[in-house]
Amino acid sequence: MSNPPVAVGQAAVDQLLEVLDLTPNGEMAFRGMSPPVGPQRVYGGQVAGQALVAAGRTVDPERFVHSLHGYFVRPGDPSEPIDYQVENVRDGRSFSVRRSVALQHDKPIFFMSASFHRAEEGLDHQAPAPPDVPGPEDVPTMTERLARYPERLGIWGQIPRPIDVRYVGEPGWVRPGDRPADPHQRVWMRIDGKLPDDPLLHACALTYASDLTLLDSVLSVHGEVWGPGGLVGASLDHALWFHRPFRADEWFLYDCWSPSASDARGLATGRMFTTDGRQIASAVQEGLLRRVGA
Repeated sequence: MSNPPVAVGQAAVDQLLEVLDLTPNGEMAFRGMSPPVGPQRVYGGQVAGQALVAAGRTVDPERFVHSLHGYFVRPGDPSEPIDYQVENVRDGRSFSVRRSVALQHDKPIFFMSASFHRAEEGLDHQAPAPPDVPGPEDVPTMTERLARYPERLGIWGQIPRPIDVRYVGEPGWVRPGDRPADPHQRVWMRIDGKLPDDPLLHACALTYASDLTLLDSVLSVHGEVWGPGGLVGASLDHALWFHRPFRADEWFLYDCWSPSASDARGLATGRMFTTDGRQIASAVQEGLLRRVGA
């Protein structure tokens, strides 16, 4: 009996929307589920996105999330529901702050602080987008890249693909020796379908996507790869700042690099730019990185 086809495009996006649509589970409490098919542990971007959904649902929708800071403290079990408890830290005249804790078996697997801000007029500047980067239509699709590495299909051939990911350089899942060292990892991304107009949902979708390739920039510095002949890793923390309005279902360039790696930990930072060069977000993450078999 053949496996059902992998959901892509709008069908995969609709499944992502179901994952992000938490169920109320008491006062300031929500419950989330993981996709029926997925990795052996809950994907970090999923739990961060769900935690932001939970926090955002307790805030005046006129206040938009401008930053979040989270820690991954235990691996999540995708076969079990995740309960989210939200604490109202403060509602001020301009800002609202929430703490969102993800729990399984009454133990935290992730916690996040998120701040929401009422839009105001003020100074406006940004660093320029990186020059001379080919556009998303000028770099290979994920399907085209995977065709060269059928042995790397693995979980990619089984799980829904709600994000269109297009690497400008070589990704971290190629064969050892096939990846030249590069101080930057640049990836074009977009949610591969249409999202509703809710700004919180776009922020949660961007949060979901932001964990996908960021840590790989640490390996890129050394021309290293994930898996056999390379390294295994896990996200330790994640921080994200939202600078300007955006749609997560429109192309953005994720420009990532690593300023430092030591003691089996690597620090990665990234900036996100729209196709017209507006910086919409910044991300920082530290991860655990160990040689396979170490």
